[in-house]
Amino acid sequence: MLHHISLGVRDLQAAGAFYDATLGALGYRRVFDGEASIGYGLVDGQDMLLLNLCADAATPGAGFHLAFAAPSRASVDAFHHNGLEAGGRDNGAPGLRPDYGDGYYAAFLVDPDGHRVEAVINRSVV
Repeated sequence: MLHHISLGVRDLQAAGAFYDATLGALGYRRVFDGEASIGYGLVDGQDMLLLNLCADAATPGAGFHLAFAAPSRASVDAFHHNGLEAGGRDNGAPGLRPDYGDGYYAAFLVDPDGHRVEAVINRSVV
């Protein structure tokens, strides 16, 4: 359904460091690197998340967040740990979320620009 999502960021270097750390833990990487944008995904030139430098960037309202697919519970843990080390704020420690399902294991962060992000694996056997 979606080709990519773009987020406006006020500090591209800080945002890049945060997403390098968090998305790297999930197996994603920089696939595009420009003066005013950084793209993340799996294949060079095919970004699924694009960060765009924008001096007046504003975050969406509290009901919006991005959830990234994680390959394992350990990668969710690393996403959270790495994100805190790279300037993110805790918005929910790694753990099971039984309200979302029996195998829903997730962690939540707020990035340096205020975007709410999540890493999740949703399966019972890991």
